[in-house]
Amino acid sequence: MRPIIVPRRRARAIASCMAAILLIGSCAQTARAQVSYSPEELDELAAPIALYPDPLLAQILTAATYPDQIPDAAAWADEHHYLTGDELARAIEADHLPWDPSVQALLPFPSVLEMMASDMQWTIKLGDAVLSQHQDVMDAIQRMRQKAWKYGYLRSNAQIIVSGGPYITIMPADPAVICVPAYDPLIVFAPPPPGFYVGAAIQFGFAVRIGSVFRPWGWGTTRILWDRREVIVNNVRWDRVWTNRANYVHPYPRVVRYEPRRIVERHRLVARTFREREDARLGHVVREVHRRR
Repeated sequence: MRPIIVPRRRARAIASCMAAILLIGSCAQTARAQVSYSPEELDELAAPIALYPDPLLAQILTAATYPDQIPDAAAWADEHHYLTGDELARAIEADHLPWDPSVQALLPFPSVLEMMASDMQWTIKLGDAVLSQHQDVMDAIQRMRQKAWKYGYLRSNAQIIVSGGPYITIMPADPAVICVPAYDPLIVFAPPPPGFYVGAAIQFGFAVRIGSVFRPWGWGTTRILWDRREVIVNNVRWDRVWTNRANYVHPYPRVVRYEPRRIVERHRLVARTFREREDARLGHVVREVHRRR
């Protein structure tokens, strides 16, 4: 009897799909070892977001602790990029999205989610650092802000109000409008060369109006208390750390909460459907081999 040969392309596809399923399962287990980063490493992790307005920064820090949900959220935000305001809020609620509210809070900012999803290694490291070294992360953000302030890049303008006290705060000039800054960390955290115009180093081209309709996701009540190094979400201190990351629930009263069981069941359904389809395909291959013999 001749051995049954599965076409190489199909074999690679099966292997890739099975690897993806195993990866999904491992993510659901959240069984990563606790990490510890040096101040220099934390500065590097904080640099891309250190100059974001405090309310947006707080949402990013909390959302980064759910890295497995970021790619799906980024895809959803991209598919619904044409929605804003009330229409976007209704779409988020209508879809009963399974992600943590901190991740859902970033759906009005598809560019932010795209940034996080395009560099998952950075996002995972940032989330792990927030869980295990929360105060160190806050200190790193302040170090980077102090550098940008010292070199003249970080100043108040029409979009943001920057304080220059012992702790630098960055607040939106209009509380209902969040502007996403664009800057190169290699430039704004280093001394400017002679003749360089520092005023053009940070751009604010993308703004999102966040009205009262987004309050269920913490907008308007989420902030950072820098003197205590605390993130306040929905007027409650955010206390998710490494040891309680498997069962911590954010203080959001109305938003659909993250349900790990729903995610795991969905992945199991995908895996079962994949196996059934592949069994049917392989059965067809076997029948075709026997027919040709």
